[in-house]
Amino acid sequence: MNKKFLVTGCAGFIGSHAVDRLLAQGHVVIGIDNFSTGMREFLVDAQDNKNFRLIEADLLDAQLLKKEFFGVDCVFHFAANADVRHGLNQPDRDLYQNTMVTFHVLEAMRHCKVRNIIFSSTGSVYGECKVIPTPEDGPFPIQTSLYGASKLACEGLIAAYCEGYGFQSHIFRFVSILGERYTHGHVYDFYRKLKEDPKVLNVLGNGRQTKSYLYVHDCLDAIFMAMEKSEEKVNIFNLGYDGCCEVRDSVGWICHKLGLNPQVIYTDEVRGWVGDNPIIYLDTRKICQLGWQPQYTIQEAIGLTVAYLQNHEWVYERRA
Repeated sequence: MNKKFLVTGCAGFIGSHAVDRLLAQGHVVIGIDNFSTGMREFLVDAQDNKNFRLIEADLLDAQLLKKEFFGVDCVFHFAANADVRHGLNQPDRDLYQNTMVTFHVLEAMRHCKVRNIIFSSTGSVYGECKVIPTPEDGPFPIQTSLYGASKLACEGLIAAYCEGYGFQSHIFRFVSILGERYTHGHVYDFYRKLKEDPKVLNVLGNGRQTKSYLYVHDCLDAIFMAMEKSEEKVNIFNLGYDGCCEVRDSVGWICHKLGLNPQVIYTDEVRGWVGDNPIIYLDTRKICQLGWQPQYTIQEAIGLTVAYLQNHEWVYERRA
């Protein structure tokens, strides 16, 4: 049965892919984005579809939201500030763009009697957990980034609304997502640096940071499977690839894909920046028990991301 979905951050990397998938399934989709980081080009196909309506607005405008959520069956809440690295330079950004925006979304849902939310959280909520790979019920240590802290606060708000107002939520703690329409993160940063100087690549940290990554369509496959098969009041899933790589590995794959052999200069720090967890590797057995398996390896996902950046130079030019 066709439904009506609302997607926040609809012009972003993951949000725009979710819009396309929902429309392909025949659903009606309302998209909200303020285009602070989202790209209009990502919505070209969606805007040709009669079932799509775009609202250009700021999610901090609580009164506007209460007008737009009526009749919606489910909210995909992807809008957020995802710039983990520079959070300390503007410490209120994560509070407003992540936590306060999520509160406004939940209030609009309550006002309009919308009961289902899909939320993009992050593996950063685990901080520097000593349990590797980290399960959903792993111990929560002290938070190491304002981004992770703000997302954890969002999770708490969502769970409380589920308990207090009868909502159902699916919360997904992502590793870094890669693929087409990717516009920020380490692959983008290395690509930009190599484009500017193909002979030298400066890398933050010692290159031994260990990370897991996931291809965007594998990510969406997991989200839609969990929506279909998991029916608890609050459903929390780690999403990632069952494996990891060092930053040095990623550098090598990117350089190989570009046909370059630069001098790579690392620093001595075990972290690239404050809040950069040296190891992010999530236990994904819970989502896999539903029947999901990623189709792309980390190396393949990195290769597809580099190919996208090569074939869409406007992304680099827009963000330069």
